Amino acid sequence: MKPKTKKILYWSLGSVAGLLLIGLAVFLLKREELLRYAMGEVKTKVERKYPVTLALGPARFTDLNTVQIDGVSLLPTEGLRDTLLTAKRINASISLRSLFARRPVFSDLQISQAQLRARKNAAGLDNYGFLLKKRGAATVKRDTTKGTNYGAVLNQLLDAGLDNIPGQADFRDFLVDYRSPRHTATLTMPRLAIEDGDLTGQLTVVLDSVTNRIGLTGHVEQGDENLDVQVFGQNRQPVILPYLQRRYGARVQFDTLNLSLAGKEFDDEQLTVRGAASASNFRVNHPKISVADVVVQRGGIDFVATLGQNYLALDKGSKVRLNKIEAYPQLSVKMRTPAELKGRYDENTLNYSPRLRGLLVALNVESAATPATDFFASLPQGIFEAVEGMQGTGTLQYRLSAALDMQRVDSLKFDSGLSAKNFRITRFGKTDLRMLNTEFPYTAYNDKGDSLKTFLVGPSNPEFVPFDQVSNYLKYAIITAEDPRFFTHKGFMEKAFVKSAIQNIKEKRFARGGSTLSMQLVKNVFLTRQKTIARKAEEALMVWLIENTRLVSKQRMMEVYLNIIEWGPSKYRWPGGERGVYGVKEAARFYYSKEPAELNLQESLYLASIIPKPKYARQSFDAYGDLRRSTRYFFRLIADIMAARGYIPEGEAEGLSRSVNLTGPARAYMAFSARPDTTRVVPADSSQFEPINLIDLLNTGGAPDAGVNTNQPREEQAAPAGKDKQR
Repeated sequence: MKPKTKKILYWSLGSVAGLLLIGLAVFLLKREELLRYAMGEVKTKVERKYPVTLALGPARFTDLNTVQIDGVSLLPTEGLRDTLLTAKRINASISLRSLFARRPVFSDLQISQAQLRARKNAAGLDNYGFLLKKRGAATVKRDTTKGTNYGAVLNQLLDAGLDNIPGQADFRDFLVDYRSPRHTATLTMPRLAIEDGDLTGQLTVVLDSVTNRIGLTGHVEQGDENLDVQVFGQNRQPVILPYLQRRYGARVQFDTLNLSLAGKEFDDEQLTVRGAASASNFRVNHPKISVADVVVQRGGIDFVATLGQNYLALDKGSKVRLNKIEAYPQLSVKMRTPAELKGRYDENTLNYSPRLRGLLVALNVESAATPATDFFASLPQGIFEAVEGMQGTGTLQYRLSAALDMQRVDSLKFDSGLSAKNFRITRFGKTDLRMLNTEFPYTAYNDKGDSLKTFLVGPSNPEFVPFDQVSNYLKYAIITAEDPRFFTHKGFMEKAFVKSAIQNIKEKRFARGGSTLSMQLVKNVFLTRQKTIARKAEEALMVWLIENTRLVSKQRMMEVYLNIIEWGPSKYRWPGGERGVYGVKEAARFYYSKEPAELNLQESLYLASIIPKPKYARQSFDAYGDLRRSTRYFFRLIADIMAARGYIPEGEAEGLSRSVNLTGPARAYMAFSARPDTTRVVPADSSQFEPINLIDLLNTGGAPDAGVNTNQPREEQAAPAGKDKQR
């Protein structure tokens, strides 16, 4: 290359380099000015979008395209004017092209030592409500006369949440603090990162004094209606749901929860949401559910949910998984407004809140046919303890249909059943239900769960009475009063159950049991006195197994029942100790000094009448040992039914006595009073009477008080509702 050419090349390269250096210097000087402009644009844009004042600290470039802002605060200008957000430092990448185009675009957001302090006061004012309003959309109208549109509310929350998810973010030492008159919550995040939609984080949540240390993973993107999030407890500790514990006293926890949203549609003020939720080691503890934890190792739901005006529904296409059991639920809940309730209400439900009085619920559930062994293994732990480990052949399938209108409680519909195909038990679980066919020890307990007496149910016990040695009067009186279809049903009487449920709803308590003799027997022999949902469910399954596989004959079931049920005061002291009155032999001797085979109709009716409340047997009589009117009515009713069914001749029912002659130890134990002698005339003491004032009598138009007529019958008193295991 010639020297002249080299010289030209060097000058050209030097000029280019010089121009680049000059350009770089101009850029470095200019970008600071552009950055100040960009910060102003951000402030203007935020304050235009939200009713807030955004304060930004000094901003500078830390490298070619990374900006650091030292100090940020966000103060609402409407509602509760309390600073919502502060941050010590924010780092973000800025597109240089967008910067020079005066349309700054930030990404890779990093926030350090930020605090989000949400507040709500007693007047209902808050400093965060503006975030829930979707950009460009009108606020959801709240018409209190029409109730709540749950679809519009949820759609608004979902939109607000999805629209505010950053594309790239790294939160460090982030504190979220919420305070309201009813709740307090503190959320501490050592780190929460979102990179290309992938979410990872750890946080500590203290809500209403319940602390959870939680890990998060998943995928979320701004504006995307498809998301997938996994929540799990750190350090092998479960996650506890605090609201349920505070509101209902229920401890609900899980190890891992997966939640996914597969899309939503909001049309005509109605929202349809599709998604799935599943949990591992899900636990529930509540005294009305079970005395022990109810545990589902693996459970989940694929849901298609619809929400609208006072309306919630779980639609067709939803599926519930309970370990290996799959079920297909459909649920609808309608809540009438006070205006809709006006003039059409059930007086029996006035003790409920207006919201509950307007409730209209329909539920249908049908499970898939499940292999018997898988079915038993999939049942929740803590409910069906007696059948844990049970195995069998064939398949089992469950179905349930129910409908309740709190405006017409008497219209309650309920149908439930477990069907089997080629089912046979090959192995029993913790409890061998065939025990009823053999001699076995039975322990009676009091209401506190203390054991009172243990005795054998079988021939080796001299107190045991075979079925054919019990008076037919007593057997038929019990069947008529307690379970008219005992010898024909398979353990359940749904009509009786529905009637009991209706009464319990109206009285807002367990006022009526509705148990068949089969259910009473299983409850007494195998279960405890605890009145829980778990015990009732376990009782129903055990009865179904006994009745539908014909493990025990009806006659044997009745025989065991007659020999174990409580029939009198638990503190009665027999020769040898205080042990109460249990079984038909002790009952016959205690009340009548007879053998069970010798009982007549009147005596049998009395024994049948006190089965629901044996500890209150004394309440069937007045102070002088005469039957009360309510007891006499029971005698007449049961006797007429027995005659109509051919259990006794009609003449016996018509000639029924109005009294029961207690000839056993019961008479002395009940301590009746001696009847006063009304045949003896006692001269009156004239000094106790005041002269009649005829003027006062004429003025009042009445008669003087003549005192109390001691010959009038005593006012009848209803027997108290006794607690009894056999019901």
